[in-house]
Amino acid sequence: MKAISYRRYGGPEVLEYGELPEPKVGPDKVLVKVRAAAVNPVDWKCQAGYLDTVLPAYFPVIPGWDMSGVVVQPGVAVPEFAAGDEVMGYVREDVLCHGTFAEYVAAPVRTLARKPRNLGFEEAAALPLAGLTAYQVLHRALRVREGETVLVHTAAGGVGAMAVQLARHAGCRVIGAVREAAADRVRELGAEPVLYGDRFTARVRELAPHGVHAAVDTLGGQALRDAANVLAPEGRLASVADGEVLGMGGHYVFVRPDPADLTALAALAEEGVLTVRVAGTFPLERAADAQRANREGGLRGKVVVTVG
Repeated sequence: MKAISYRRYGGPEVLEYGELPEPKVGPDKVLVKVRAAAVNPVDWKCQAGYLDTVLPAYFPVIPGWDMSGVVVQPGVAVPEFAAGDEVMGYVREDVLCHGTFAEYVAAPVRTLARKPRNLGFEEAAALPLAGLTAYQVLHRALRVREGETVLVHTAAGGVGAMAVQLARHAGCRVIGAVREAAADRVRELGAEPVLYGDRFTARVRELAPHGVHAAVDTLGGQALRDAANVLAPEGRLASVADGEVLGMGGHYVFVRPDPADLTALAALAEEGVLTVRVAGTFPLERAADAQRANREGGLRGKVVVTVG
């Protein structure tokens, strides 16, 4: 099969396009013909070796965790899917080896859900990681409730945009921290934009004088500290970027595959609650360019690699 892989840690320059063996289908796995795979910051962070202490690499590594595609063959212990089913998945395992930037992936059944019928393959591939992250932060860590005010950092980004939409659907008022160029996008999603820069915390306090009930940090560092500084006395804090949140009494969230959560996101997409914006697509052989685009940032939507 055609695939993208790397044989050593590094940047986009270590990515190779070529032939690799098709993956074997274990009892609890599903062979999927990949139609699209989204690029996420964690892809190039793993590729650079930043997560080596928790996710050992078995070279050559095929990068990518997000994908959508069509079931070719379910494993012998998988009654949930049949050949021809359209699926999407957050295909993360406990090692780096068989990712989604390939014509085929053998995905553990626990990582999959049916693709929303109203989304194309490119949009569906961009939903799992960002959507699951936002869903698990809001509903597992922060347990947001109707009527609360929620602060979301990088509210126009992949995770941030999902968090805004999910919090609004939960009946929350949302304050979205953004740069000026993305303010209109955040308004479209239903949040009140607050621009980064001088007096950021003061501007949040102007909108929420008594503090916010919950805050979602996606950046870490100063952004995390700013989020902590605008909490109400009983406010809750969660970060997907900085473990220092634990010392502040908050929650650190590293997204996990969960078919029930992914199915819930698919249902919300079909109801029109969640929208997914794709900023650009690249063919599989140009995955290095797709990764560069993701690393440079500034795009209003997800970067997706198309396969086949």
